[in-house]
Amino acid sequence: MVNTWQIRRAVDYIQQGAVIAYPTEAVWGLGCDPFNEAAVTRLLELKKRPVEKGLILVTANVSQVEHLLSNLTAEQRSRVENSWPGPNTWLIPDKGNRIPEWIKGKHSSVAVRVSDHPLVVALCERLGGLLVSTSANPAACEPALTKTKVNAYFGSRLDFVLAGDLGGRTSPSVIRDAITQNTLRS
Repeated sequence: MVNTWQIRRAVDYIQQGAVIAYPTEAVWGLGCDPFNEAAVTRLLELKKRPVEKGLILVTANVSQVEHLLSNLTAEQRSRVENSWPGPNTWLIPDKGNRIPEWIKGKHSSVAVRVSDHPLVVALCERLGGLLVSTSANPAACEPALTKTKVNAYFGSRLDFVLAGDLGGRTSPSVIRDAITQNTLRS
């Protein structure tokens, strides 16, 4: 069940440049405004993750990533759209450079997923767009599967932790390239 007050509070934090933790389909995630460089830098520092690796963006619906999907052929677009919402992250070219380099890292494509987790959907709908979605764990540590583990990893260094349950999946999303169809993570 989605607690609207909690969602509003989380979005208020995100809009102020905060880093939050929230449950996703399979693991706890860390998130922030992808267009706020200071927030993304802070998130990367918490994770001890180099910016060059890039980050995944999550959203509530296809219309929120229309500007990226227009870079695909009809066949590629159909393949991507038919896999959403759900546990499928696609690398999509950002030909218009509308996504900041601190999100894409050393890549020209951006990793995007349309979520089916009710809390993630509610967050993105309330935000009106994209949210950074990366596993809640420092580099080389296992992703957090509980709120307790999130707190053990990050404690008071997070601005907000959105209460809720994981989506019941046993592994993070599959990551595939929308152009080549190569699987980068299964």
